Amino acid sequence: MNAVAASRFLKPELLARLGTLELVARTVVDGVLNGLHRSPDFGFSQEFAEYRAYNEGDDLRFVDWNVYARADRMYVKRFRGETNTSVTLLLDISASMGFGEPVSKLDQARFLVASLAYLTRRQHDALGVALFDDEVRHFAQPSARPDSLTKVLGLLENSHVGTGTDVVDVLASLRATITKRGLLVLVSDLYTDPDKLLSALQSFVHAGQDVAVFHILADQELQPDVKKISALKSLESGNSVIVDPEFLRGEYQARLQSHCEQLENNCVKAGADYMRLTTGESLDNAIVSYLQFRERQAR
Repeated sequence: MNAVAASRFLKPELLARLGTLELVARTVVDGVLNGLHRSPDFGFSQEFAEYRAYNEGDDLRFVDWNVYARADRMYVKRFRGETNTSVTLLLDISASMGFGEPVSKLDQARFLVASLAYLTRRQHDALGVALFDDEVRHFAQPSARPDSLTKVLGLLENSHVGTGTDVVDVLASLRATITKRGLLVLVSDLYTDPDKLLSALQSFVHAGQDVAVFHILADQELQPDVKKISALKSLESGNSVIVDPEFLRGEYQARLQSHCEQLENNCVKAGADYMRLTTGESLDNAIVSYLQFRERQAR
């Protein structure tokens, strides 16, 4: 698949029509890697795992000069024995994640998590997953078994929106379960207190975990299309509130922007990486952000 074809398939409205998450994941990952390599399989032999930034003193034989020609930056090939780690993907399946048209936040998040799972196993890393709303609903410990990807994709394929959200309590409960050092990836719409999230993330970072946070928002949340005074119902509490279009265009957007900025600042304070993704964006941006995060951690 060439880069043009990949970018066409990465449109969310087309991804939503694809039959399986495995196909979505392979399409997304191969499309992203096509932008870095001469072919989707280039560099991914049985031993090769990933790239990292060149550091002074590295063996120039392992520099990929084709990538250097495109990006004007030097990258060194890293091999399987050098990079094995465990990756645990945490997916928010709370009721609020069901919001968004034609692609919901949960759909976009499932596409993202499936793609990260596919990439994780392609890098020969151990793969684990947790699905949660106000508590952990499914948890699979990181495993490097050949069937680990199939199991994770099966869980994602059959996942449905749950009830309320309690990201902080879920992270606290997982803290005692996830003991092996590795990479923790949180994918959520993050309707939680930013300061409490800071404390929850810090506990993982202080324990030696690398943490990446993907903040998923629907386009309609950022730009509400409400033209008259209306009653909006919460997907989680069931409560209704009367809103005015003027409020949505002004104070609401200011509050949402402030919330997002606090979340990002607190992730940085905690030592975690923060990446925002909307339901209308292509997944390739999110995967590139993830790879850049891995690159920073490898330095």
